[in-house]
Amino acid sequence: MGARIVFIGDDFTGASDSLATYERAGMRARMVLGAAGNDGLEALGLPTDLRSLAPAPARDEIDRLWPRVAAEAPQVIHFKVCSTFDSAPEVGSIGAVTQALIDRFSPDVVAVIGGQPSLGRHCAFGTLFARGPDGETHRIDRHPIMSRHPVTPMREADLRRHLAAQGLEGLALISVSDLRTPEDVAKTLRAGPALIDATHADDLPRIAEALRLAGGRQLLVGASSVAEILGAGTHREPSNAVLPPASNNILLFAGSRSQTTATQVAEASSYAKLALTPEALRSGALIPPARELLSAGTPTLVHLLPEADYGLSPDALADQCAAFVAALLDRAEVGHLGLAGGDTSSRICAQLGFDALAFEHTLAPGVCICVASHAAPQRDRMRVMLKGGQMGPRDLFDAFEARRLHGCSA
Repeated sequence: MGARIVFIGDDFTGASDSLATYERAGMRARMVLGAAGNDGLEALGLPTDLRSLAPAPARDEIDRLWPRVAAEAPQVIHFKVCSTFDSAPEVGSIGAVTQALIDRFSPDVVAVIGGQPSLGRHCAFGTLFARGPDGETHRIDRHPIMSRHPVTPMREADLRRHLAAQGLEGLALISVSDLRTPEDVAKTLRAGPALIDATHADDLPRIAEALRLAGGRQLLVGASSVAEILGAGTHREPSNAVLPPASNNILLFAGSRSQTTATQVAEASSYAKLALTPEALRSGALIPPARELLSAGTPTLVHLLPEADYGLSPDALADQCAAFVAALLDRAEVGHLGLAGGDTSSRICAQLGFDALAFEHTLAPGVCICVASHAAPQRDRMRVMLKGGQMGPRDLFDAFEARRLHGCSA
């Protein structure tokens, strides 16, 4: 019997957050990258790099994934997108992927869940708001970071307009005031695709009840709030009985150039830091010194420079970063790998050839540590921290190192 839920992540960091959420809700969940089997999973994750793709290759990626999805015959497909919905018609199009999934899955219910209150993302009357690094909540098109995103700046806060520009038109609005009557919400959901507000944690059980009443096969688009809605509510941490990795060395690669990640790099005090300049990325000049540090057991942090011009598209830059990390890990033993940045994390995990990632520990909201499965003994059981560019507190990188020092079961 296949998994009841298949979640498709538009990048690895987001997919790992949903993985953690499903696990904490008491479900057996795993992210599968290679040919790993189902093993009785209730929620099976398929991480991708859809966020960095144009619509045509994104649709090709859905075509590639579909045999695996179809084999599970799920009741629910969760298309996991960023909680800030940053996307555009020409890259990372949520609308294009959602339409491709509709064409393939023929769902009875299509719902976009507009907020994730647990992360400070709130959708009210179709308008998205998000907490900023200043602690204040901003309309997404006035957010100090997301309105200036280098690839997909958010210039429209009305999510129905935002998604309509990407081809996902005709969304009915189920507002926060409508959630008081789940029966009526269920009727709206059965009538056609809809955007559902989520402003407060109390909204999620009401949405869950409406979805239960609506029934049928469901395509749910949204952040890890969808996993919170679908979760059984028996919050638990899974047992940490997995053996330690083959090496205790730690490498952290910061491919994100967001202000949040730049602050985390600056605040990290437990690492030797190596700046990956454009020239070093082209030449591979940083591999020998990084290898030397790792061979000596020194925690090593390699990071991009936020203001540097790498002369590459975001897609090509992610590929180059993945090639750098893979080349370094071919030359140095690493058992603990931290990755910051959605696009780079996706490419790096794919390049390293992991078969699956299982949840082990939540390090911070939106940031988790996974245990990798790999055919090669030196990469099997590797601990992998995955974090989006905007996620985590200032001292996150030191917290990852502290967990390594105290053992994986700490």
